[in-house]
Amino acid sequence: MLGSRKKGILEEDVQKKTFTKWVNSQLAKTGKPPVEDLFSDLCDGRRLLELLEGLTGHELVKLERGFTRVHSLNNVNRALQILQKNNVELVNIGAADIVDGNHKLILGLIWSIILHWQVKDVMKDVMEGLQQTNSEKILLSWVRQNTRQYPQVNVVNFSSSWNDGLAFNALIHSHRPELFDWSSVEKKTSAVDRMEHAFSKAEQHLGIERLLDPEDVAVAHPDKKSIIMYVTSLFRVLPQSVSMEAIQEVETLPQAATANITRVTTEEHYQIQTKQRFSEQITVNVAQGRVQSPSPQPRYKSYAYTQAAYVQSPEQKRSQEELQQRLSPLPAGTTSLESYQAALEEVLTWLLSAEDGLQGQAPISNHVEEVKEQFHTHEGYMVELTTHQSSVGRVLRAGAALLGEGNLSEEEDSEVREQMNLLNSRWEHLRVASMERQSRLHEVLMDLQHEQLQQLTDWLDVTEARIKKMGAQALGPDLEDIKRRVEEHKLLQEDLELQQVRVNSLTHMVVVVDENSGDSATAALESKLQVLGDRWAAICRWTEERWILLQETLLKWQHFTNEQCLFDSWLTQKEEMVGSIKTTNLKDQTEMVACLHHLTTVKADLDVKRPTMDKLCSMSQDLVSSVKNKEVANKLEARLDSFAQRQGQLVQILEMSITQLSAAVSAAQHSELTHSVTATVTKVTTREKMSAVRQTRESPPPQKKRQVVVDSELRKRFDVDFTEVHSYMTRGEAILQSPEFSVTRKDSSIQELHDKVQVKIVCLCLMCICASVSFIYDLSVQ
Repeated sequence: MLGSRKKGILEEDVQKKTFTKWVNSQLAKTGKPPVEDLFSDLCDGRRLLELLEGLTGHELVKLERGFTRVHSLNNVNRALQILQKNNVELVNIGAADIVDGNHKLILGLIWSIILHWQVKDVMKDVMEGLQQTNSEKILLSWVRQNTRQYPQVNVVNFSSSWNDGLAFNALIHSHRPELFDWSSVEKKTSAVDRMEHAFSKAEQHLGIERLLDPEDVAVAHPDKKSIIMYVTSLFRVLPQSVSMEAIQEVETLPQAATANITRVTTEEHYQIQTKQRFSEQITVNVAQGRVQSPSPQPRYKSYAYTQAAYVQSPEQKRSQEELQQRLSPLPAGTTSLESYQAALEEVLTWLLSAEDGLQGQAPISNHVEEVKEQFHTHEGYMVELTTHQSSVGRVLRAGAALLGEGNLSEEEDSEVREQMNLLNSRWEHLRVASMERQSRLHEVLMDLQHEQLQQLTDWLDVTEARIKKMGAQALGPDLEDIKRRVEEHKLLQEDLELQQVRVNSLTHMVVVVDENSGDSATAALESKLQVLGDRWAAICRWTEERWILLQETLLKWQHFTNEQCLFDSWLTQKEEMVGSIKTTNLKDQTEMVACLHHLTTVKADLDVKRPTMDKLCSMSQDLVSSVKNKEVANKLEARLDSFAQRQGQLVQILEMSITQLSAAVSAAQHSELTHSVTATVTKVTTREKMSAVRQTRESPPPQKKRQVVVDSELRKRFDVDFTEVHSYMTRGEAILQSPEFSVTRKDSSIQELHDKVQVKIVCLCLMCICASVSFIYDLSVQ
């Protein structure tokens, strides 16, 4: 058993190394970085999806970007779905196995991928042409056909037939003899050197990567899968002709059994006299709700099952064959007392070891995973008993033959009978004890597994009611409620993480049934497992989708809250500013103009800020579409209406104040100008009167003239025009001082426009003054 365990570890290391090289060669074709540790790098499913993306030749679905166990399970489940769609055979491989880093099942998954894309994909045309379905047989036929001319090479398998390195060289030389001289290979005394030679030639001239290391192949029993993978690479690049004669030759080769389930008969009293019971392993992929079937065509259900086959390693088989050979020299008619005693001693030695092994097994645990391990260990122990029962029977038959011949002395006869009774008694005791332990293990394991199923069912009932309640509650009505929902959802995710442990335990469920009623006995359980798997998958999907919705809603609500707070603060500031500006009882014209400037600036700010309201409305609609809560919609609508009302009132106040101040400034400036004009007219009139007196004194008496009355309509029109021009000038000056002009004052084009406007205003003022003087002069003349 220890030697078998060491061999398994060595095979696992070799497969890991070889499979890693193959995976990296495929990733390199698409420019992806290599994997460093096959077992740990594939756990989250990301690298696995990258590998399948290159093999399938098209872009796959987006990866889960989270780093929780749920994200990893989703990624691996997507990869397993892709494999099923491509008809890749998967037996007893679930997402939890890959995420948990199960070495054996990860290697099995990669081998299934290699078998599909490296082996069957390369050989499918040849297999179809020959109407064959066994790729291994076709590959072995091709190898034997092309190495037949080399006497030193006799390939009968994909393991020990390759450990001397000759087969690799012969296969290459048979197709490319110009690459090297065969005698140079024969001269090499080291298997490692011969393999190094073959691998180098294949790499340099055939473009085949070094997937194998010579030291891993130069052993008694090289890893079969690694050899097949490399030979398939040679098959890809070399001529692929295979004859039916070569296939028929392979079919006649002795075939060692690769798997065997030993059934117990009831031929004699010393054999196990009971109905044969066996275990079926139900693999439930509850995270995905998908079946992995041992059949070539996948069945899409929520479970998969395979009968557990206790396959003996080659070393175990050889050791048992050697033991049987030592116990076999008892053919009928040639039995001697000495050979009987030797065989009896061998059987008793083994029997003592078996009794110690049974007594050394730990007490049955109350933890389901430990009981599963104990169950499988004892199943192997029962297989060992079945294997050795023929040896016990052979010794008993030999003893019976000696007694029947009657050639023994009385003492010898009595001793043989006592020995046979002792052997039979010890064997029967061992048989009964082992069967009782097996039955007890069956009973405890089934109880624990049914308890787990019931716990999972109860949890699913509670959780389904929980998520139903969570889903029925509308989101809102405020940001704090969304934050509370997010924390509540985190608790649900934590519960799923904890429950995942129980689900993983049920991934490989052992069911004990009668061999004659296996299918019917498991039908109900399969149906129940399918339902549970579908329910678990539905909860996982809802949890993931709900989390995405909550995160999006939280971000939208936070963004809207920040924006509306900023707008509210800004609007309040402008309201206070407008309220602080004095618009009445202003007597000083300079103060009036300053106030008018401030009001105009605020109004310009309002015009610039107008798009913010449109942005808030859009954000509000987006948020309402996410939460789907009428109360939230009404609340946000009321908030926006308040903003719009305040903004409208502020605009109205500003326009009214600006109009009043403009009129006040115009009236003040008109009064000042009228006073100035009156004074000017008075001065002119006085000067004219004095000139007239002088003319009267110096000239003859003037003729009597008609008095001209000033037209009142003309004066009124002048007043109106003057007021309008003055108001325009005042507003123009305020606009030129607004932020719109001050912000872009450094811009040359705007500055030039500003200067031109000022020049025009000055010119207009001068024109008005000239018109006033002209009017006054006309009045004086009249």
